[in-house]
Amino acid sequence: MKASYLEQTGGPEVFKYGDLPDPKAGPGEIVVDIVAATVNGADWKVRRGEYAALKFPYVLGRDFSGTVSALGEGVTDFKVGDAVFAVLPPGQEGTYAEKIAIKAAVVAKKPDSLSHVNAAALALTGLTAVNSVEDTLKLKPGETILIQGGAGGVASFAIQVAKHIGAKVITTTSAANIDYVKSLGADQVIDYAKEDFTKIGQVCDAVFETVGGDTATKSYSVLKPGGRAAFIASGAKPPESPRADVQALRPPVPRTRAAMERIALLFGAGAVRAPEIKLYKLSEAAEAHRVSEGRHFRGKLVFQVK
Repeated sequence: MKASYLEQTGGPEVFKYGDLPDPKAGPGEIVVDIVAATVNGADWKVRRGEYAALKFPYVLGRDFSGTVSALGEGVTDFKVGDAVFAVLPPGQEGTYAEKIAIKAAVVAKKPDSLSHVNAAALALTGLTAVNSVEDTLKLKPGETILIQGGAGGVASFAIQVAKHIGAKVITTTSAANIDYVKSLGADQVIDYAKEDFTKIGQVCDAVFETVGGDTATKSYSVLKPGGRAAFIASGAKPPESPRADVQALRPPVPRTRAAMERIALLFGAGAVRAPEIKLYKLSEAAEAHRVSEGRHFRGKLVFQVK
C-alpha cells in the first residue's frame, strides 16, 4: 500500500511517500481501504517528537472513512464492501495510508447521506466536541458557554452542538472568521486580536478551551462561581485553576461505535454540518502539516486517498 510515513522525527520535510506492507486483520479486526483521512493538531506534535518515542517507519493519522476489504476472525457485524468511519483507539495511528487494520468494535457504518470526505472530517473533531460539550461539561439548555478558537475543526462542531442543546454561545476568533462562526450559530463573537475576552466578566456557566497557552489559563476568569471548564489543548491535564469555585476538566474522549453513531445522527438531523475542507493528496503530507502547524486555517485538512 502507499503511505506517507516517517523514518525520523523533525519538520514537515521528514515525510516520505512510498510503499509499506499491507495490514492484516487480526481476531476481532477489519481491514479498511481508506478513502479519506484527516490531519489533526496532535499529528505534527507527534511528527516533531513531542510525544512518546516512535518505531519507524511510522504512519501518522487517527481518523478515517473508507470501505471494509477484509474481516478478521470473529467479526460478524460487517461485511466486505461496507462503508465505515472511525477514530483509531488510543495508542494506534496509521491513517495516512491506503489501508488500516482496526478493532471492529470502534467502527461505525457510514450513512449514505455522509460522504467519505465529510465523515473523515467529522470523526475525531465530532468525537472530541460531543464528548467535551455533552458528556464532560454536561451543557444544559439556557446556559452560556465560551468556546475558544471557534473557527477550528473541533470548536466549530462544538458551537453547533451547543446551539443544538439550546445554550448561548460566545466564541473567539480572528476578524476573517467572524461571519463563519456566526453562520455556525455563535450568538456573540470576540475578535481576539482587538478584544480581551476576559472583559466579558464572570458570565459563563462553561468554557470549552481549544487553544492552549495563556488563553487556557485566562479562561477561568469568565466562569460564574460553580462553573466548569474543559481543556483539550493543554496536555493530559487541565491547567491549574486559580479559583477554588470552578471545575477544571480534561475530556477523556473514549473511542466507541456509539460515539460515531451519535455524530452521524447529529449530521443526519441537520444539527451539525461538515466543516470547511481543504483537500490534499496523500503524497502532500508535508504541505498539509505546514498549514496545520501554522494554526491559521479554518475547518479541516483532509487527505483524499482514493
